[in-house]
Amino acid sequence: MPQKSQKRKLKMVFKIFISLLFVVSCLWIVDYFSKGSYSIKTVEDNLTLAKTVEKASPLTKDIGKKNAAEKEKEDKKTEEKQEIAYENEVEVEKGYQRKNKIVYLTFDDGPTKWTGAFLDVLKEHGILATFFMQGNNLKKAPFESDVKRAFVEGNYIGAHSMTHDYTEIYKKRKFVSEMVETLKLIHSITGADPQLVRPPYGSIPGLNDEVIKKQVMKEGLKVWDWTIDSQDWKYQNDPEKILSIIETATTEDVEVILMHEKEQTLKLLPKIITFFKEQGYEFEVYSDLKHFPINFFSDNRI
Repeated sequence: MPQKSQKRKLKMVFKIFISLLFVVSCLWIVDYFSKGSYSIKTVEDNLTLAKTVEKASPLTKDIGKKNAAEKEKEDKKTEEKQEIAYENEVEVEKGYQRKNKIVYLTFDDGPTKWTGAFLDVLKEHGILATFFMQGNNLKKAPFESDVKRAFVEGNYIGAHSMTHDYTEIYKKRKFVSEMVETLKLIHSITGADPQLVRPPYGSIPGLNDEVIKKQVMKEGLKVWDWTIDSQDWKYQNDPEKILSIIETATTEDVEVILMHEKEQTLKLLPKIITFFKEQGYEFEVYSDLKHFPINFFSDNRI
């Protein structure tokens, strides 16, 4: 009897063990598949996101292409603007090379008692001129109002040294210092900052001195001689001779006429203006922004 009771207990324990094992197995299976479904869901979500991105990518590509096209268009516009700017710069540098004929009237040795009268004639004919003035004359108070007027009305005022003395300017090598001093006087009267100078007696022989020429370039001065010398200083009592010289010497599409603030020149000026108008010339005034070389060295650096 005791043996049967013991067997029943063993069977009972075995059944309980099997039951517990079954329950644990079920719990493990549930947990496993629960995690598996989460992973699957995560994968599915990732695949869905990938498909969404893939579908969106053509739009992104389109936007990228559009941005690239716009950038290319902007770059092209920039290049075109740079080309135009360069062309304009070239035109400025070669502004004198036009199809139309151009004449520059220039007057040396001012200001003088005749400056106002010269300005009256120019204004009457609606033209401008280029004046090269001496420092010692600029210091004279009675002339200051005419210098201001010349500038205000649009005429150009360049430097013609302080002394006009050949020995001082060239032999003693004071060319640059005298020009700089004269330019400062012009600035003090007009507020302008001109760069153009005219060498007394011309750049040859004066600027044959390489030391002076290097000083000119270092200071940034621009030098203008002339294409026609009217010799108005020589024929004080023969104005018609002056006009004849100008008429005979006028042959180029661009002419720079050397004259002086002299009484005979003032009287002749209306006839000179009429002559150039009849020959089809346009009157221009010098501009620092449109500088072109007119010097006896044919030196583009000055």
